[in-house]
Amino acid sequence: PDNIGKAIHKAANDKKIKAIVLRVNSPGGSALASDIILNEIKFAKEKKPVVVSFGNVAASGGYYISCAANYIFASPNTITGSIGVFGTIPNAEKLTNNTLGLRFDHVKTNANSDFLATHRPMNDFEKQKMQAMVEQTYDVFITHVSDGRNVSKARVDSIGQGRVWCGSDAKNIGLIDEFGGLQDAIDKAAELAQIETYKIVNLPKTKDVLTQLMESFGSTKMNILKQQMGEYYEIYSLTQILSQHSGVQARLPFFVTNE
Repeated sequence: PDNIGKAIHKAANDKKIKAIVLRVNSPGGSALASDIILNEIKFAKEKKPVVVSFGNVAASGGYYISCAANYIFASPNTITGSIGVFGTIPNAEKLTNNTLGLRFDHVKTNANSDFLATHRPMNDFEKQKMQAMVEQTYDVFITHVSDGRNVSKARVDSIGQGRVWCGSDAKNIGLIDEFGGLQDAIDKAAELAQIETYKIVNLPKTKDVLTQLMESFGSTKMNILKQQMGEYYEIYSLTQILSQHSGVQARLPFFVTNE
């Protein structure tokens, strides 16, 4: 949210920028991050037109950040929607106990001082509270979609609940406005802004050569892991993502590949 949110905020306040086109190709992620970006979209929309262009995937958090836009484009085969959330808390008990040989002793001021600890399974109280957080986040999600798409919450819930739609179905049920690519979205943004002559500014700004070079070392490590782990790399990748983003997630609970 820091990178994208700041870019949207900057574009919203720049008087030279007459419209914003947001390109989305994401299965989602942290619910909090999605909400931060959505708030920047709403802020920008008060100042100028905001048009969204979906790539291959715009699901869960990817749809969350887009629902408030003035207009949404997608392809007929874009994976769209997945209006739903889930919570994930890593349980590393077997890893620490059996593999690492670690045990934990506790001194607590109250029964829930170690709320959602990762070295043990969740207890009933924690499951209850986590479930309440998930349901509250889902209600916020469908409320945003209801407001952004101008439909009732009941209608959003009926097509939500984690259901995944292709772009052609998404158009029929009102999740998108029109089929088209990025250029179509740019043309629509110019139309809404009532301008004919314009140039395009890409944000966030491209990183400098040294930064890109340093980041490429990470890509090299990733490629080596892919070769060594083969088909298990994607499972490893997902566990790494989930271990870094525990809590309520607005993302697809599975991988999307081109195969």
